[in-house]
Amino acid sequence: MIGNEPPLRLDAPREEVLEHAVKLVAEAWQSFDRYRPEEPPLDERVRRLLQTELPTGPASAHEAVDDAARILDESIAQPRPRYFVGVGSSGLEIGTIADLLAHTYDINLAVDARAATLVEKQAVRWAAEFIGYAPDAAGAFTSGGTVSNTTALAAAREHALPGSRYEGLGGKRVAIYCSQEVHYSVTRAVETLGVGSANLRAISLGPERGLVPEALADAIDRDLADGVTPIAVVASAGTTLTGAIDPLAAIADICEERGVWFHLDGAYGLPAVAARPELFIGFERANSVSVDAHKWLYLPKACGILLVREQEALVASFGHEQGYLPHQRHELHAMETTFEYSRPFRALKFWLAMRVHGAAAFAEAIERNLAQAQLLYRTVSARDDFEVLAPPKLSIVAFRHAPAGVGDVGSHNHRLAQEIQADGRVWMSSALIDDEVWLRPCFVNFRTTEGDVLDVVEIAAEIGERLVRG
Repeated sequence: MIGNEPPLRLDAPREEVLEHAVKLVAEAWQSFDRYRPEEPPLDERVRRLLQTELPTGPASAHEAVDDAARILDESIAQPRPRYFVGVGSSGLEIGTIADLLAHTYDINLAVDARAATLVEKQAVRWAAEFIGYAPDAAGAFTSGGTVSNTTALAAAREHALPGSRYEGLGGKRVAIYCSQEVHYSVTRAVETLGVGSANLRAISLGPERGLVPEALADAIDRDLADGVTPIAVVASAGTTLTGAIDPLAAIADICEERGVWFHLDGAYGLPAVAARPELFIGFERANSVSVDAHKWLYLPKACGILLVREQEALVASFGHEQGYLPHQRHELHAMETTFEYSRPFRALKFWLAMRVHGAAAFAEAIERNLAQAQLLYRTVSARDDFEVLAPPKLSIVAFRHAPAGVGDVGSHNHRLAQEIQADGRVWMSSALIDDEVWLRPCFVNFRTTEGDVLDVVEIAAEIGERLVRG
């Protein structure tokens, strides 16, 4: 017999549990405003909790929420001001509020969701305006760079080989071109799309670590002469390894002359166009562009953005007919233009953040991160016990501890990175660049201060010297 009372009710009033959770969020936000002296180890309660079997009955909502907060507090949190690994997220507060609201309503952006759909379209326009891309650009919000790049390259494949989404490649020889420092998501995309990573042409790097245009042109021309169909060139606007920017105007020329799709992976670096437009000249000529707002626009994950010059390129790749789906060709649903079907309302956090803070504040925060990278570069360059790879193009600085008397600098810095993480005052990793080990902090957090930057050097020197002494 079906009872009158629905299941899945909390054991306490919803409002009380929400108030409890809000209090914990406020405490977390306060903790993010300052660095941690060390990362806490897992306490025994958490260890025991994470070894329990599947619960069969209910528990206290307040107790469970407290446990969740404890688990999160004992995890590595990217919003902290001294998290410099990879390209982290800052967890902008208004973005967290947007996520709460969006998940509460649980809207699916696959089909027309009325006002929410209009918000996403407006947010796409705002994103294009912020970076200076095509004012009539189409696109969508995605989970991040992997989905954005895969979606763009699916459009490029259909552009180069119409009908390939239905027929497959049919034995056709194809190629996609990129730099040697391309993000792994591009490799994953070409494998997923049936192009095959063996057909991903890694073009040699120039002195500033961008791909060499002449080598790119030669590779495409050789393939054309050999009967290979070029599908796309993927350029980087800020590589994850060093922050390098490919020569975008030259790449645009090469692609236009040969009729090849030009995709720009700007997941990390492209937001900096708002502060340094001279570094990105030519990017606006790309057929498609990806940006991760959860990287250098400071929003919580996941918030990727894909922009294309022509919406029909997406329709050609993803439009379909199914009896259980609505179709209104006069007003396309997002499912006709996106790789994902079940899509949460990710656009709300970008939209709300721009409403609350304004574009100028984001440009100012990016400028501040750029200045922090320059500060670190100047500081380590002035010391005899450090080496620096090159002046930073964006907000990544590759440097290493190399005091007199250290024989194997690479091994020393590999161990140093491990000891820095164990120490916990800053969170920084090593990177392998040209087969050499470097420390590689990346500044993409609006909470990071000048003092945090200078402490990176002092902490690295302190721990490095301790390792040297044995």
